[in-house]
This record gives sequence, C-alpha cells and structure tokens, in this order.
Amino acid sequence: GLGISDIDLVEINEAFAVQVIGSARELNIDEDKLNVSGGAIALGHPFGMTGARITATLLNNLTTHDKQFGLETMCVGGGQGMAMVLER
Repeated sequence: GLGISDIDLVEINEAFAVQVIGSARELNIDEDKLNVSGGAIALGHPFGMTGARITATLLNNLTTHDKQFGLETMCVGGGQGMAMVLER
C-alpha cells in the first residue's frame, strides 16, 4: 500500500483556503507537493466539474514535474468527499 510519503503531488479541492491548510497539516503533506499550480482560488472552482479540473491539473503536473503518484481530493456537494490516487 501507499502512504502519504509515497505521494509526489497533491491536489486538494480548495473551496475555502483554511480547509486546505487544515487538511495539509492533519495529513502531514509537504507544502512543496501541494496544489503546485495553485488551487481553486487561483484556477477556479467550477460548479459541477471540480473533479475534472482537479484531475486534469494533477495529470498535467505529474507529467510536467516528472512524478509518479498524485493524490486528489474532491468535494461532491453537501459535505460529501472523495479522494483518488493517480499513477503516471
């Protein structure tokens, strides 16, 4: 199995900046791996397609930065949530 130290890049859905900070601290995510192109505040938080935007951003960054594993988180509306690990 993979642990957080095995993950090269992390995209956390950023509806609110404070949520990302708290999640990163709780999960011990290195800030150099986190939302390396900026989060939703910088790139947008499109209603109904956040997952697609985060997936595309993460896949692009895995290629650009020559990394293997990426973790993404998505809100699914109404307080639900989902995470996915991608391998390049």
